[in-house]
Amino acid sequence: MKSALPALKAAEKPDLTIANADGATASHGLGRQHAGYLRKLGVDAMTGGDSSFFKKDLVESLETLPFVLRPANYPPESPGRGWRYFNAGKTRVAVVSMIGRVGFNRVHGDNPFTLLPGLAERLRQETPYVIVDFHAGATAEKQAFFFLADGKVSAVIGSHGRVATSDETVLPQGTGVITDAGRTGSLDSVGGCDPEPKIREYLTRIPDWSRDAWARPALQGVLIDLDDKGNTRSIRRVYRECGTPPEAENR
Repeated sequence: MKSALPALKAAEKPDLTIANADGATASHGLGRQHAGYLRKLGVDAMTGGDSSFFKKDLVESLETLPFVLRPANYPPESPGRGWRYFNAGKTRVAVVSMIGRVGFNRVHGDNPFTLLPGLAERLRQETPYVIVDFHAGATAEKQAFFFLADGKVSAVIGSHGRVATSDETVLPQGTGVITDAGRTGSLDSVGGCDPEPKIREYLTRIPDWSRDAWARPALQGVLIDLDDKGNTRSIRRVYRECGTPPEAENR
């Protein structure tokens, strides 16, 4: 992020930079320090997922970190916010974080299919620009959600798979979608982890997240261009490899 994001922003000049930061801290949640560092590196809004509350220091700070979102379909009693308006150039963009219901056994959000229509209508009373990060484990759930959202929001970007998909498209009513925007980190890895202990995990059934991978780091994501009505004009994938971080060379 430190080497690739500034170069990308200088070349593309985006009005707003959004990142799903659910696994930024050792592939397991997001710590307060890392949230602040990602903000310093140029991320304007950070969405969450099933690991949003895994780091106690972030949970205790969510009310004072307006740029960090947790899933909007978590209970109202949950700390933090599931959506906010962010300044983008001369206008505002509503950013929403949502979590799916398939594939998560430790957390369970309310039904995103029933929540989105009313929330989208409310947000579009303030701005035509509404972008949703949908953090879900099943491609079928993501794609069904895309068609529900078509015409209601500007874009729905899938996350959680940690592998970029090649199905970016604009749906008939103007909503840009992609099943998964990918991840930023090592390409020669198993979701960011060193392959050897992950292979051993499948052989022994003992979970092992002990070693981060550093080979071939790259930034992945999408660039979305919206028109004056809030519809997606274009959506294209971003892929930028960068050199191995100096702190990783001695590992």
